[in-house]
Amino acid sequence: MHGSVDRMLLDTLIQKMKQAPVVAILGPRQCGKTTLAGMFAEQQENMVMLDLERPADIRKLEDPEAFFMQNAEAVICIDEIQRRPDLFPVIRFVSDRNKRPGQFLILGSASRELIRQSSESLAGRISYLELTPFLITEIPHPISYPEYQIRGGFPRSFLARTSRESFEWRLDFIRDFIERDIPSLSPRTSPQSMNRLLVMIAHSHGQLLNMNNIAKSMGKDSKTILKHLDLLEGAFVIRRLQPYFGNLKKRLVKSPKIYIRDTGILHALLQISEWNDLAGHPVYGFSWESMCIENIISRLKPEVRFSFLRTSNGAEVDLVLETGHDISCIEFKVSTAPKAEKGFYIAREDIGATDSWVLAPIRDGWESNKTRYANLNEFLTHPENSRFLL
Repeated sequence: MHGSVDRMLLDTLIQKMKQAPVVAILGPRQCGKTTLAGMFAEQQENMVMLDLERPADIRKLEDPEAFFMQNAEAVICIDEIQRRPDLFPVIRFVSDRNKRPGQFLILGSASRELIRQSSESLAGRISYLELTPFLITEIPHPISYPEYQIRGGFPRSFLARTSRESFEWRLDFIRDFIERDIPSLSPRTSPQSMNRLLVMIAHSHGQLLNMNNIAKSMGKDSKTILKHLDLLEGAFVIRRLQPYFGNLKKRLVKSPKIYIRDTGILHALLQISEWNDLAGHPVYGFSWESMCIENIISRLKPEVRFSFLRTSNGAEVDLVLETGHDISCIEFKVSTAPKAEKGFYIAREDIGATDSWVLAPIRDGWESNKTRYANLNEFLTHPENSRFLL
């Protein structure tokens, strides 16, 4: 139904490969890492691609040092690197010996933290890129918000010919993640428990994380649940959005909010396959909120801090962006006639915001009470927001 999609990170990848001996592209399974590497390969004279899920490629690396040295003039791309952490010391040795940028391109479905634990020997030699599913600004227009929101951004879900095909792909993705990835990432974790936890998170999507309630419902202790959440966050499936901890003379909520990062996966976990079903579901507003949050956070400059704010007396901001002296307050409303509430304006004044936005699925924006009402695309492309966004 849709054509191919150019990825915004390609130019960044090309630049990083000119600077660092090793570049890692990290992100969830099936988000397009291999495709992005293929786009890069088209511009290279000599690139060797290895997939650590292919037996033939695994055999090539029985003596990795010999293989790497034999291909010393090539760019060596290794997919699913988290399956072979023993390769990192060899990569270090070979990259130090060859002394040139752009020797290795490694792809992984584990978080930067997990990869970093395995790759401490590459400190100072490795540069990281996080690839997300499609962002709204990567998709050729015209594209409707409902279509993008219901399907999410995973390439095979978004590009599917029919909504049924998209939904079934997402169900398969969840099953594969639970049955294949979870046992490899955490052998002692029960796939059934993880499936139950994911469904519980989907029902709590966009709300404050209540560890005790989840632990009680799961029949497990909070420490075990915390390990499960760390695992899911490390695999780019969930996001825990941390609360604002500024110097305010008000009691602030200290629990994070929890989200399923991709709205398509969220809807599949909740068995929502069609737009009309979503529009009447309690998760509708939270789904719009998380879609916007993921698109914004994925574009932030590294120095920008992000959080949400909620006080005990009801003042609230869905997303706070901070850099230097600039503070932006953002509220999300899934309405064609959005209106910010009193608590938003109170919170805005409390933290001394330099600007504020309400993002909604509207066509034309306006300004009211020093707040800009706009759609997501306008926010992401507005020149004023270049302070925060790449």
